[in-house]
Amino acid sequence: MATNTKDQPRQTLEQLRAQDAWEKAGTGIAQHKKDYVNDAKGLPALIMNSGLMQVMAYLEDKGGRHHTLGQHLRSWLARQCGTPEEFDGFMQALMKAAPGDYQAITAEAFAWLRWLRQMAAARDGGNNE
Repeated sequence: MATNTKDQPRQTLEQLRAQDAWEKAGTGIAQHKKDYVNDAKGLPALIMNSGLMQVMAYLEDKGGRHHTLGQHLRSWLARQCGTPEEFDGFMQALMKAAPGDYQAITAEAFAWLRWLRQMAAARDGGNNE
């Protein structure tokens, strides 16, 4: 495939999600080992059952590896959706968001988490039995 040397090829949104998830998975695993991988795998179901705001509050309250995972998700959503990265501002933004905006932020969280689940498992070498 030929590319114009003047213009760098633009990454797709899926590539950006994958790249960010790869980097965050590496950091999370380095800090928290298999716990991060397992938490990343379970987070989408937790959000489906309880909602994004409730889960973000839970992650913040639990601290440690949960805080790391919440920070990684907030970092991506700040980049992609323009929400504040710090916890208080993020929660305020969600509480004030129009329903359509809240749904879009939640959908973006799920899209990024699909990549995080896969990247965390891959970076862990598939050894999280």
